[in-house]
Amino acid sequence: MATVTLTTARAGFPGALAHEWIKFNSVRSMVWTTLATAVVPVLGAVFVAATESLQPDDTVLGGSLTASVPAQMLAAVVGALLITGEYGSGTVRTTFAANPRRATVLAAKATLIAALMYVLALISCTLAYLIGGAMLDNGQYAQGEPLPALFGIAASFAVAGILGLAVGTLVRHSAGAVTTVIGVLLLPSLLGPLFGDAQRWIAGVSPTSALEKLIQTSDATAETVGSLGPWPSLLLVAGCTAALLLLATGALRGRDV
Repeated sequence: MATVTLTTARAGFPGALAHEWIKFNSVRSMVWTTLATAVVPVLGAVFVAATESLQPDDTVLGGSLTASVPAQMLAAVVGALLITGEYGSGTVRTTFAANPRRATVLAAKATLIAALMYVLALISCTLAYLIGGAMLDNGQYAQGEPLPALFGIAASFAVAGILGLAVGTLVRHSAGAVTTVIGVLLLPSLLGPLFGDAQRWIAGVSPTSALEKLIQTSDATAETVGSLGPWPSLLLVAGCTAALLLLATGALRGRDV
């Protein structure tokens, strides 16, 4: 009598990352939302330059990247949909049946969204800055300091994507996750003034605040987005996002599904 040996094949991180890439490409709404994230900053730069709607104390960098704030929100939405879409369709059960290592699956999703958003944002925001600089009158506005700010701006998109993924993992429902992550992006700057001296930490804890500091817009005042500098603000946001992702990982491992 022949003996059949059953083996359990568990995909490691490279395999999980490849599976996440395939799933991402197979969902048309995800692809289109990601493309919109990349296109919005460029269209915003063209609009601002064509209408010359910059403030006198604004810079070419800040004016050209005005639309990068809503684009960053789209990046967070993509991160949330990356996992809530699977909960909505029920395919998350198949995912965890194929790879029971849930922390590995979530790490693969986080790596995918971070890398994708970083590259797209770096290309898109650089292109927006170049287009804005070419269309605006030479010498009318200060150029700003695009380097290394553009690398930090791209990193803020990656952080926003991971933040959306963490919120989506905790909420598990697309509409609820999208609403929550948009609130997380906006509420710190709205509620910051209510906390007195702690405003610099409260208002600066959102990726949107870090982004506005990095693009050096004239609207990024201490009263609206906190008094932390651009890079400390980005580090604070990245640390808070990493903590939230760890919390989401613990919740994911403790659930039945």
